[in-house]
Amino acid sequence: MSAVMARPLVEVTDLEKSFDVSAPWLNRLVERKPRQFVHAVDGVSFSIERGQTLALVGESGCGKSTVARLLVGLYAPTRGNVRFDGVDTAKTFKSGAAQALRRRMQMIFQDPYASLNPRWKVADIVGEPLREHGLAGTGPNDSAGDLKAKVVVLLQSVGLSAADVEKFPHQFSGGQRQRISIARALATQPDFLVCDEPTSALDVSVQAQVLNIMKDLQRKQGLTYLFISHNLAVVRHVSDQVGVMYLGRLVEVAEKAELFARPRHPYTRMLLDAIPDIHMSGRSRTPVQGEVPNPLMPPSGCSFHPRCPHANNRCKVERPAQLRFGGALIACHAVEEGRI
Repeated sequence: MSAVMARPLVEVTDLEKSFDVSAPWLNRLVERKPRQFVHAVDGVSFSIERGQTLALVGESGCGKSTVARLLVGLYAPTRGNVRFDGVDTAKTFKSGAAQALRRRMQMIFQDPYASLNPRWKVADIVGEPLREHGLAGTGPNDSAGDLKAKVVVLLQSVGLSAADVEKFPHQFSGGQRQRISIARALATQPDFLVCDEPTSALDVSVQAQVLNIMKDLQRKQGLTYLFISHNLAVVRHVSDQVGVMYLGRLVEVAEKAELFARPRHPYTRMLLDAIPDIHMSGRSRTPVQGEVPNPLMPPSGCSFHPRCPHANNRCKVERPAQLRFGGALIACHAVEEGRI
């Protein structure tokens, strides 16, 4: 295997994103308050192999969606870098090669009711990336029929019909709208799809249909996914690797089977214990304790220590490094010291 093929498609190193949430300058001057920053993403590192799916899970506000937007260039990182197929994306997005890179990575957004223009027909919604990237409808010999034919093929690939091209978004259900979003993302024949909770707004039965379509497309086209979700049942169905985030930090990364069978970080254990035990196995369960801290004033040391049953003084003052234990990467002093 060549070095290029052996390299992960996506490599994220020490990624950080801070947002300035300070009050206006005059208010700060009168009230004598300093500027305030939220570290939405704080030193995150991971990689995704070609054709694989990495799922990011965690409670609301942990930074999952911010990571998604950093990867596709909607946000610029405060620190760290993202490499896609060996190329630094932050530099490329500022250069003339930005459009070629954007063609290779696309995003599916969370809300299918907000991500589609209600004034456009499906033919225009799915056809827009084809026109923007010069793939159809822009050449001197291209006709409107060529563009429409390509849109029809894309719709059929996600289980919709040719007649749907002339309809507006309001004529579809939520699951059908999300299929249109997937068709639009596939229009440029990307290598990498960033999926930001694409099924969270859908009914359970519709979720299964959309997830199965995404799995089939991955097998047929060799797609690589970053899949963001807070639903561990969905994660178990779609992922190859799972990354657990807490307050902007990645606390555990492991293969799916390893993480669900042997969770090691206390936060991962709490998340899994929150799943109803339908088999009534009788194993001891620890419900998730406490609340997520205020991200404007995160705890010192390990950010999880106020809620952790295994925390000691070291956890309160020293931030744990991400270390490899078996096949998993874990940031936890208790695991490192063998207290769990």
